[in-house]
Amino acid sequence: MAVSAPDPSSDSRPLTPALLLGVLGVVFGDIGTSPLYALRASLLHFSADGLERWEILGVLSLIFWSLILVVTVKYVLLVLRADNRGEGGILALMALAQRVARSDRSRRLVVLAGIIGAALFFGDGIITPAISVLSAVEGLHTISPVFDSVVIPISLAILVGLFLVQYRGTHGLGRIFGPITAVWFASLGILGLIELIKEPEVLVALSPHHALTFCARYKLAAFVALGSVVLAVTGAEALYADMGHFGARPIRFGWLWFVLPSLTLNYLGQGALLLSDPLALENPFYLLAPEWLRLPLVVLATLATIIASQAMISGAFSIARQCVQMGFLPRLIVRHTSETEEGQIYMPQINYALLIGVVILVLSFHNSDSLAAAYGIAVTGTFLCTSMLAGLVLRRRFSWSVPAVAAVMVPLFLLDLGFFISNVLKVPDGGWVPLVLGAVLFTMMLTWRRGRDLLFDRFRQDSLPLKSYLARLPQSRTLRVPGIAVFMTGQADYLPNALLHNLKHNKVLHERVLFVTVINDDVPQAPERREVTEMAPGIHRVILHYGFQESPNIPRELESLPGVDFDPMQASYFLGRETLVAAAVPKLSRWQQALFSVMSRNALPATEFFRIPSDRVVELGVRVAI
Repeated sequence: MAVSAPDPSSDSRPLTPALLLGVLGVVFGDIGTSPLYALRASLLHFSADGLERWEILGVLSLIFWSLILVVTVKYVLLVLRADNRGEGGILALMALAQRVARSDRSRRLVVLAGIIGAALFFGDGIITPAISVLSAVEGLHTISPVFDSVVIPISLAILVGLFLVQYRGTHGLGRIFGPITAVWFASLGILGLIELIKEPEVLVALSPHHALTFCARYKLAAFVALGSVVLAVTGAEALYADMGHFGARPIRFGWLWFVLPSLTLNYLGQGALLLSDPLALENPFYLLAPEWLRLPLVVLATLATIIASQAMISGAFSIARQCVQMGFLPRLIVRHTSETEEGQIYMPQINYALLIGVVILVLSFHNSDSLAAAYGIAVTGTFLCTSMLAGLVLRRRFSWSVPAVAAVMVPLFLLDLGFFISNVLKVPDGGWVPLVLGAVLFTMMLTWRRGRDLLFDRFRQDSLPLKSYLARLPQSRTLRVPGIAVFMTGQADYLPNALLHNLKHNKVLHERVLFVTVINDDVPQAPERREVTEMAPGIHRVILHYGFQESPNIPRELESLPGVDFDPMQASYFLGRETLVAAAVPKLSRWQQALFSVMSRNALPATEFFRIPSDRVVELGVRVAI
């Protein structure tokens, strides 16, 4: 993500101030900006005839117990246990669940849940910067009405500037992320505590009976409130997604001892203010501060929302690369912005797609209240996918009994389902935005995965087994010429079509031949990179393993192969460029074929993705019917 951290493989590291500041700056940025809008958005639904005491206490209680159950119990205490070799996130959890799934059907369902979760994450990634920055800049309303007309231009300027500097990397900004976020959380806690001292009665909201009473009195209408209450826990997925950067222990410590108390104090402080002055619903967060402090608070809130947005943008880059490596998206440009940190990357296609989406949202919805209706479905959908996958992992990997899994995960799943259903009610008011985004991305990922599977099946049908060809090679009298030929192939046991076409047209085979296959493992970093097998004199099969958080570099790996004399200046790389045509009995519908063809044509060339020198590449066309 945005800030590098020590090796997360061990949770026995000392909790140093630098580590904890790094955790604050990256992990809690999104959830830390929720007090700007969550309580206000939740109470607006019931403010038409004036707010009553039990309504304020009921919504406060819902927010507090959502933080306890969803974030603390589910993510901090349970889901953080399910690390994939130290890494977290919906795709890492999907890979973990695939390993423990016991049937092809369950594995397909696991992949489906992972794709849905990843697609919804991108929808969340577009809405988070828009609503966060808008809600911060809207604090200018509390200073003077004169600023009303400049809220949208200032918000757009901040957002556009943030996306335009992504290509430079986040290392420099990362050094100040932690301290700023620490000041932000301290300010949240202090502002809330001051108001809490004035109105200590609000502490009764910590009792769950106020939440239950609220739901009982409003019955089905309470779902309306839940749809906004969930805004208080947006960003919970980041706690799990960023585990690989810091480890579970610092995240647990930061949440339990600093972030959760600060958020709780601030929400209680806002509630106390509303109990004494219901008109403060205009903007209860900023009205906690004295008038002289509001402009500095707007600046601090804006910085905090920039940090939250940066964390989400970096997370989108990371998830997109994982999708590419795991075969859910075509090859995309990945540029490393740090010479030492593998995780610091920049993906221009994703960056500008997010920028366009954010600008459209700001210009369409105009304010954070309207955007709050669009927010939530993507988050709660990801919550549901995580709960399902986590239940499977706890049962199979950690050997929990069925009653134990049911007793713990079923209530949490039902809570997530309640949040999701409540957000479905907001579809006409803007909730359709993340649904449309998620549906489009889900369709693209599923089509790409299905198309690639069909391509590989066709290659296996049409290609010769590698061992059979090599067995007949000595009798074929094929002319061998000096040099090194590197044939890239997705099927290690079959002869690449590029070699057959080369023999057909050039009638020669190089003295040294490397059949190179890249395999993307379902782990963050592959423990063993290279497998080298000598198949015949001068002919080797090379299998290179990469984790879903690694970027391949074929020439660098070939230069360091054990037992193989590889001179990069003598090497020629042979690649097959597929031209897709419809089969006699197509296995993809016409629209899926068109979509898959468009995605294939716009995929990053293999030479650039694998970092192969373009002046040493020979591409041979191959027609493939699917």
